[in-house]
Amino acid sequence: MKSIASLLLLSAATALAQTSPSIEQVWLDDRVAVSVPVATNRVTTISFPGPIEAIDGAGVTLDGKTPGQFQLAHTKGSAFLSVRALLPRASANLNIRWNDRTYVFELVQSNPPVLSLIMQAPPSPDEEGVGRAPDVSPLKLMGLLDKAKAFPLLKAQQPESVADVGFTTYDGEGLVSDFNDYQIVIQQAFRFNAEDTLVFRVAITNETDSPLIYQPDSFAVRAGNRIYPQSISDADGTVPPKGQSIVYFAVTGTPDGGRNNLSLKNQFTVLVTRLSPPPPVVTVTNAPAVHPIRPPRSQP
Repeated sequence: MKSIASLLLLSAATALAQTSPSIEQVWLDDRVAVSVPVATNRVTTISFPGPIEAIDGAGVTLDGKTPGQFQLAHTKGSAFLSVRALLPRASANLNIRWNDRTYVFELVQSNPPVLSLIMQAPPSPDEEGVGRAPDVSPLKLMGLLDKAKAFPLLKAQQPESVADVGFTTYDGEGLVSDFNDYQIVIQQAFRFNAEDTLVFRVAITNETDSPLIYQPDSFAVRAGNRIYPQSISDADGTVPPKGQSIVYFAVTGTPDGGRNNLSLKNQFTVLVTRLSPPPPVVTVTNAPAVHPIRPPRSQP
């Protein structure tokens, strides 16, 4: 009986550890900038699979006495470093060299922070099924959209059904993709790890006096230098004049069939194909005058 009780306690502790928002695991990708929330009264540790080769940072101090927005601690030859914010609303970046590649981190003062960020090497393509995106049916994708829409209710009444769902909300300060006469704001984002799928709730605001018409199956997100097209969306393709529309869409895997392993900490940009009204024409008024070229006069 004692061993069974110990096993139950261990299982409960493991489940809590897996769902702790203060511990993040991210696949190493030198094409994606990773946003790291850091607090002033807590230490955040970033761990790599092996010894860190070099660190470059802006707004970072090593001794805490030199002016800086973050204090960094790192022992040469070790595979980890620790950072702490020194000022409210501080922001800075770190470029870390590991395995002959540069990985970019955007440090942002925030509460609650990530206390441990574990950078994992992506799996080898030779590992059976690990590097390939899961085969997710359209029916399953529709179920993920429905689960994202009902997330607050499920979290309150059936928490076990969303225990493995990563979730972030932006509390009125969503990630904004501004296209001058319309905006797309990410309000909430969900990660379903087993399906390697992210679901986004976005608000599209139309600033024009005409209906905004877009292609409802053309949503995509940019993370770093990579673009991930949608796998499914719930959108009607229109936003009324001076109005707003709420849309859900999902991104699954990568365009070449691999896993995206995207963290919710990324600074995503949302893209969509606009159909009408046509984008505003930009008139350049300070361009140099261009005179037509005339053929030379014929000699008498």
